[in-house]
Amino acid sequence: MSSSTALSRRGSRLAALVVGLCWLAVLFDGLDMFVYGSVLPHMLEQKALGITPGLAGDLGSYATFGMLVGALTAGTVADRIGRKKLMVACVALFSLASGLCAVSGSVTVFGLGRTIAGVGLGGLLPTAISMVTDYARGGRGALTVGALMTAHHAGGILSAYVAKWLVEPVGWRAAFWVCVVPLLFVPVLAKAMPESLSFLVAKGRADEARELAARYEVELPAAPARKEGTDRWATLAGLFRGGEWIQTLLYWLASFGGLLLVYGVATWLPTLMRGEGYNLGSALTFVVLFNLGGIVGMLVAGRASDLPHARLRSRGGTPTGAPLISAIWFALTAVGVFLLSVHMPLALTFTVVFLTGVFLNSAQTMIYATVSLRSHSGNRATAVGWTSGMGRFGAVFGPWLGGQLLAADRGDWGFTAFALAGVSSMVFIGIAALRGSKHPAQGSPRQDLLTAS
Repeated sequence: MSSSTALSRRGSRLAALVVGLCWLAVLFDGLDMFVYGSVLPHMLEQKALGITPGLAGDLGSYATFGMLVGALTAGTVADRIGRKKLMVACVALFSLASGLCAVSGSVTVFGLGRTIAGVGLGGLLPTAISMVTDYARGGRGALTVGALMTAHHAGGILSAYVAKWLVEPVGWRAAFWVCVVPLLFVPVLAKAMPESLSFLVAKGRADEARELAARYEVELPAAPARKEGTDRWATLAGLFRGGEWIQTLLYWLASFGGLLLVYGVATWLPTLMRGEGYNLGSALTFVVLFNLGGIVGMLVAGRASDLPHARLRSRGGTPTGAPLISAIWFALTAVGVFLLSVHMPLALTFTVVFLTGVFLNSAQTMIYATVSLRSHSGNRATAVGWTSGMGRFGAVFGPWLGGQLLAADRGDWGFTAFALAGVSSMVFIGIAALRGSKHPAQGSPRQDLLTAS
């Protein structure tokens, strides 16, 4: 066996370790995020903590506001202190916050718990995406991000079953106690997760990088072609230099509409379906189908974005696979969400919910993949974090909007509003795909992390 082949296999094992640990962390992220929507029909029916539809929408927005704060701050912090440390802190934070929700005796305390949990949830996702992008094998960047995001929807499926098995016999608090269990994963993550090699090299921590590379018997990544700003605001300012501000704003606007759609639907789908006459078990089936569709969509979208014929070049010289797939997926999502406002036979409704899950969830993820693949290693977490963070304004607005429409007995209009958000995201990410980036085309993060292959 040649030394090149041996290094390639060792690099693959290291990539598998990183992706596996990040997958588990994002699984717990998805469980914690979706559990509120899964238990909400029961809480409304029992008037738990005095919750009304309008107040329920506000509570849903508290978590997404926390995610906004987490996403905006975590990317910058991760680029300064390291992605591993931040991931560990985020998992611990949202697990402990779920315990606060479980023991809460008032809406105020419950809302505080969901807000704190949101900070951890919002910080984990962009950090994990940056981590797996660093270690992705050549030509598989979008597929790796898509595979990671299947965990988020596996967590959504798990939340539906947790609600189905525990809420009726035990009560809604039991579901939040389950969300404390990921605290046991924290020491495992802290011990087993390696730090990003490209982060260490970009920050000039060469000794740590060499020690880590020697431990896992992989090659060191190439040093960045340019010196990255060491100040958090200098790193952020890099997203607006040389005409990049147009691309950055397009990504932010696309993410706003995408996350409005994702979290609006995720929060209110079970409740809206129960309002259509389905019992709790049947309404939760829609959550399962929606997230199963999300898993399929992540793999299909990621693979389609990475196919050679999809990696066309925009006039800016960068690959257009991921953003073009995102634009097409958002268009199909808008059609699916609008159809949910139309009364259809049950089997057809199941099919539409599944297909909507396929397109909706992966459309948003391909925005993250686009930003991550087109960013330099030194500010990748900042770029993804701020794209996610700006999108969180939409995530805050979506649950609130659904609650207001439901309180006004206009729940059917919610599907139309969410469909329009999908159309707007299609337009913005489509323009970004055609314009391209002024950064040198990277195609894959392999140019930043040169393990042998």
